[in-house]
Amino acid sequence: MSNQAYNLAFVFPGQGSQSVGMLSDLAAAYPEVRQTFERASDALDKDLWALVSQGPEEELSKTHNTQPAMLAAGVAVWEVWCKLSAIRPEWMAGHSLGEYTALVCSGALSFERGIKLVAARGHLMQEAVPAGVGSMAAILGLEDHQVVNICAEVARDEVVSAVNFNAPGQVVIAGNRAAVERAMLAAKEAGAKRALQLPVSVPSHCALMQLAAENLGEQLQDTIFDMPKTTLIHNVDVASHSAPEVIRNALKEQLYKPVRWVDTIKFMRDQGVTRFVECGPGKVLIGLNKRIVKDAEHFSIFDPATVNNLLEQLNG
Repeated sequence: MSNQAYNLAFVFPGQGSQSVGMLSDLAAAYPEVRQTFERASDALDKDLWALVSQGPEEELSKTHNTQPAMLAAGVAVWEVWCKLSAIRPEWMAGHSLGEYTALVCSGALSFERGIKLVAARGHLMQEAVPAGVGSMAAILGLEDHQVVNICAEVARDEVVSAVNFNAPGQVVIAGNRAAVERAMLAAKEAGAKRALQLPVSVPSHCALMQLAAENLGEQLQDTIFDMPKTTLIHNVDVASHSAPEVIRNALKEQLYKPVRWVDTIKFMRDQGVTRFVECGPGKVLIGLNKRIVKDAEHFSIFDPATVNNLLEQLNG
């Protein structure tokens, strides 16, 4: 019997946390990791574990490969956790692509359907904006409203907007490459500590993704969603939903509207969450979450040592 902890939230990383060799230590200790990737490989008719463990990195970084690889990785870590502990979080969320991982782990979406859906999502995103047309950049050291205003001022007849509100003083922008470059320059002139172009080929969560969102919406209509067993907070509206049609719409809108990560983490903290666990490769979210809510405990699980540490903390 599971023990659902109201003060515990599991959050799942998205694109950008992938790396060749990720989860290799966990896979050596727990067969659930390879088993999860085998299921993903069967669903896609592609050896996803070989790509994750051997690369090449350039191929893993392609959007249509990264998305199923990261979903499989997050689910694999979750499967290991469920084997080792009866403790379950009351809350879940995922950053961008990670929201799909959260849907699978919450029981709202089957793993095979989720893998196929995010692979299609990756293809649709890349097809919507040809390589070289779009860009994304991280703006560090400005207030959210400053970044929003700068984007509006420099857009002209192109697209550039604030798309990821990741942490206090960290906002990601996306849009047409030239407009993003203008916004980066204006941000530096406004006092930004840094303006960093991100190594991505797809400008996620901005208006350039509306065509991809419409096409994704058609695929979502054929996707079965069940009632989540865990309260899942969506990126686009910082709310939980149980009706399949509302979930479909939230996922569709997520593709061209901002990821409200700061609001998501603050909302869960306001509901009584005192422990946040990043479930999946990398440590991107734990870094953001520590800056958003400093009075909570933060963990990341991705290898045997970090899993054992969390077990000790929660059972201590």
